[in-house]
Amino acid sequence: MISNLCALQFVTTTNYETNLVKLIHLIESCPQDSIIVAPELCLSGYSYGNMAKAEEFTKIAKKTIKSYSQSKTIILTMITKKGNHFYNTAFVFKGGEIIHKQSKHKLFALNDEKKYFDSGDIDKIKIFEAGGIKIAILVCFELRFLDLWEKIKGAEIIVVPSMWGSLRKEHFESLTKSLAIMNQCFVIASDSANEDCAKSSGIITPFGIENRDDERERIIQSFDIKEVKKMRRYMDVGL
Repeated sequence: MISNLCALQFVTTTNYETNLVKLIHLIESCPQDSIIVAPELCLSGYSYGNMAKAEEFTKIAKKTIKSYSQSKTIILTMITKKGNHFYNTAFVFKGGEIIHKQSKHKLFALNDEKKYFDSGDIDKIKIFEAGGIKIAILVCFELRFLDLWEKIKGAEIIVVPSMWGSLRKEHFESLTKSLAIMNQCFVIASDSANEDCAKSSGIITPFGIENRDDERERIIQSFDIKEVKKMRRYMDVGL
């Protein structure tokens, strides 16, 4: 059962171990039966000069995070490798297992992502279930593409792990709010608190009510699936 939604918002340092300790501390501070979403690549940053090291740390981090997911659902992206190709991969941990993963399909050229990462399979961007709730993931830049919105239409919770730039802060806020309104669902937006990032993390309800706070490392809100169903009955757009 899912009863709380948690958006994390913290600074990613150059020390992977320090970042993992910070993440685990925040996970522990969230209530049981929560969906917890962390910022994009919060454990390593982009690590363009140390991709192999970051990928090795992903293996360590996965084992640790599994142990903290017995009564919580934890979602974040980490650097992975297949063959000679690196990916920015979103993982969903629940019940001590990885129940879903998808690699970022739309890469942000302005940040040189296309030089270092390969594009993930677009077919992996889809609705999956966790605790009987229909969930979907859009990773950062993917938020801008309407064809991807269509692929996850009908999700009851959409999570957006991001490292969104501060120059486009209003875009992040507008798009995540619009996603919640258009899909009549909850959106958990988790952005990095690094100096050049937008922050703007928070939770948006199916009605479009925003719970954001740039000063907090975690934003928590109760979840009730009835709010999704009520909104979809009230304003029937075919979802």
